[in-house]
Amino acid sequence: MKRGIIFVVLIILVGSVFLYFSPSFSLSSLPPTAASVVRTSIADQGNISLLFCPDDPCEEAVVNLLASAQESIYCALYDIGLESVQQTLFAQSEKIEVKIVTDDDYLHKFHHPFVRADRSGLMHNKFCIVDHKRMYTGSMNPTNNDAHKNNNNLFLIESTVVSDLYEQEFKELWNGTFKKGNLITTPSVTIDNTTLEIYFCPEDHCADHASEELFQAKRSIYFMTFSFTHERIAHALLLKHLDHLTIYGIMEKTQLSDYSKYDQLVHAGIPVLIDANKNNLHHKVFIIDEETVITGSFNPTAGGDQRNDENMLIIHDRNIAKLFIEEFWEEYALAEAQVASQ
Repeated sequence: MKRGIIFVVLIILVGSVFLYFSPSFSLSSLPPTAASVVRTSIADQGNISLLFCPDDPCEEAVVNLLASAQESIYCALYDIGLESVQQTLFAQSEKIEVKIVTDDDYLHKFHHPFVRADRSGLMHNKFCIVDHKRMYTGSMNPTNNDAHKNNNNLFLIESTVVSDLYEQEFKELWNGTFKKGNLITTPSVTIDNTTLEIYFCPEDHCADHASEELFQAKRSIYFMTFSFTHERIAHALLLKHLDHLTIYGIMEKTQLSDYSKYDQLVHAGIPVLIDANKNNLHHKVFIIDEETVITGSFNPTAGGDQRNDENMLIIHDRNIAKLFIEEFWEEYALAEAQVASQ
């Protein structure tokens, strides 16, 4: 088990039992500075836990969260391949309200009356909301590969405000509003000195917020990306490289195409390595100045920005950033060893 999670604590509250995952960091970091694009922030009490798949028990965390639901489960999941997740959702649907939105390409895996599909393009989200107050999101699809083979991240968040923002997006998807919807009016939520900015693509223009954050970088940028083709985000890295910032990257080997930014970044002198995982590096992560992390389901691509239903988190917290940097250097070391062995 890696540093993303230390232990599981059983909390009994008003006669109901749910599992609470305690992070391996204190959320008492220095007060974060939100990006200039954020004008309003709401403070909320809660908790944030971070896991890195496959080393941490991501499947168990998702199943336990879903099994703990007492009132409702709302999920927007690109692919639902884990049998344990399918069984838990089906069992819960006989007791409480369960609503699932998935992508049309994967509806055959989990076809039930409480499941609806997006037939207009990719519904690429990976989030579930439980009882209007707890949820998970990140880069992990509930599939065997993503939980046990691919490199992913998974956030468990206890916050009524964050859950409500995701629930609003879910309701749009459930009612058939895909690839559009209401702009998020209050994207910034602060939980115990950790500030999260939450955006939904394409309506909230995720690439604009990501590139804006990158343009503000002053010291360093580290990135791990499954697919990276977005012009403006690559431009931000190239400009920051000219400004002599420290920049390192890892990219997924199967996504290297004529559209990939790998060659452009490497030829500019940015050290970018191909991942060494024999399966996939599935992260969609940028770590900025060792204090800000961009992650979620959003790949830095035109499709991710303009054509898919996605969600993106910008997290301002040095301790969370530190955990991602540790994950980055672990994967970078493996990629370096792969190069040395060739």
